Amino acid sequence: MEIGFQTAKLKKECDDFKLLRKAYGEHRAKLIRRRLDAILAAVVLEDLRNTPGRLHELKGNRQGQLSLDLDGPYRLILVPAHNPVPLRDGGGMDWSQITAVTVLGIEDTHEH
Repeated sequence: MEIGFQTAKLKKECDDFKLLRKAYGEHRAKLIRRRLDAILAAVVLEDLRNTPGRLHELKGNRQGQLSLDLDGPYRLILVPAHNPVPLRDGGGMDWSQITAVTVLGIEDTHEH
């Protein structure tokens, strides 16, 4: 699966483990890298459903975004990089059709 990044700074951090470690600490940096590697290895989003770290669609003012667990309250926030986003007939995203994502950030989603 393809991965894009919302900002050049975030891409630079995620592509350079030293910068990732400096920004998020050793443990979280390793988790971030592991999750990104899993995304890269997947063909479609559905492939990630049973990998470590719960992946789920967000609701409310974050509808259209996905959250992938890291540690504690921290999550990797993603959006499908499709226009339009593939949807299931019953609602929600069609994960079997999503082949690219954009990383919006690494954050505590419970702070909002």
